[in-house]
Amino acid sequence: MSDNILAQPKKPKLIVVTAFDRDETGDLQPVLGPAEQQTEDRAIRNAKGLAGKHASVIAWSRDANPSLGEYVEPTTLFVGRDVPDME
Repeated sequence: MSDNILAQPKKPKLIVVTAFDRDETGDLQPVLGPAEQQTEDRAIRNAKGLAGKHASVIAWSRDANPSLGEYVEPTTLFVGRDVPDME
């Protein structure tokens, strides 16, 4: 009996930061991003840095395999003020 265990390939993780500002009617519009990030920690740092410069910002991540159309529910990492509903 072999103790060899095949490692499962790590699923790709999509990590994104988006910043919003209000338009002339007061609606939030994306002005930066969605900008893909290398790590969740970096996404949080970047989002916190943008929070004081924009009306709103969100950082989130999800396991995803875009080539197969597989997406897991996103996890919110940071929210600076209100963000619009996102699907």
